[in-house]
Amino acid sequence: MSTSARRDEICIAGVAEAPLGIVTDHSELSMAALASRAALDEAGLSFRDVDGLFTNYMGDEGTVQLGEYLGICPDYADSSDLGGAAFDAYVHHAMLALAAGHCSVALIAFASRQRSKRIRSRDAGAPGSLMAQFEAPYGIPAPLGQFALFAARHMHEFGTTREQLAEIAVAARGWAALNPQAWRREPLTVDDVLNSPPVCEPLTKLDCCLLLDGGGAVVLTTRDRARDAARTPIRVLAATEHHTAWHISQHASLTETPGVRTGRAAFAMAGIVPGDVDVFEPYDATTINVLMALEDLGFCAKGEGGEFVRDGRLAPGGALPSMTSGGGLSYNHPGAFGVQLLIEATRQLRGDAAARQVPGAQVGVVHGIGGLGSVAATVVLARD
Repeated sequence: MSTSARRDEICIAGVAEAPLGIVTDHSELSMAALASRAALDEAGLSFRDVDGLFTNYMGDEGTVQLGEYLGICPDYADSSDLGGAAFDAYVHHAMLALAAGHCSVALIAFASRQRSKRIRSRDAGAPGSLMAQFEAPYGIPAPLGQFALFAARHMHEFGTTREQLAEIAVAARGWAALNPQAWRREPLTVDDVLNSPPVCEPLTKLDCCLLLDGGGAVVLTTRDRARDAARTPIRVLAATEHHTAWHISQHASLTETPGVRTGRAAFAMAGIVPGDVDVFEPYDATTINVLMALEDLGFCAKGEGGEFVRDGRLAPGGALPSMTSGGGLSYNHPGAFGVQLLIEATRQLRGDAAARQVPGAQVGVVHGIGGLGSVAATVVLARD
């Protein structure tokens, strides 16, 4: 059993991406191993130091299989399935475990080869599931169909336009142009987004995230254990999570997500307000997810997201730099994007983001989503 730590001593000490794009020369386990070793190197630690292990979304590969591959026998492990938000929720779980003394070095790792294996399904549920019985007969392509319903409802209630949603994709591409690791870096206009092939009305192909291979690793520990880190440790000020209903028909609202609750709780825990945030890393599965996150976390009022994102507010040089890696829309999206949000926020706060660096970034917010708008996890990070 490790020694307990104060919550305000917990930090991200190392981050690294797995191989990205179309990966044909690695398995998911070897991709996760490469990212884990690089992240631990940054943290000044090794595999033998890790006693807390977190992973999800790797098919049959949970913490037991990953731990075996990495040579780790953890005292604390978690493979909770919270979709793409799991890795951001794991920051919450790791923070509590570290504070309680259940582990001293927590490794969050993930890798996927969904693109090269062509295993991404658009089915609305497994045969015999509730979703298959009550939603699949209507032909909804999960999860983009559910997100399209969010967009359609938001447009109906608040007058949000397709052009406003397209501004989000254009902002993400502006950041991707500055990121040599991004998959799509060519210039993008609002008209390009509007005229791209329809996917599920009102969303087009360029409103939707990429499908690629990728992943990454994040190391959390105490500031004392991170004293040998090669990069500046980034403090975890807050981490929260919440989930509601899985089925779209059971959502209380199509224009409000669990982020309302996680955002309010995370900002209160961290002692900040939206105006204090220097860089925002939302989970951009589609453009509507970003717009709703901005509203739900209080960057603007409900229904005002469309106006808020206009005139390049999220883009390089804008008032609220967001999706600064290029996001799931232009950088990478391996079926679950939450760990890469943490990596980018950490690099921005360390000042390690090269051409896309946000000047003077001190406070960053990561907001992950999972399922069909079912899960939210919000993390507030800060550079001391």
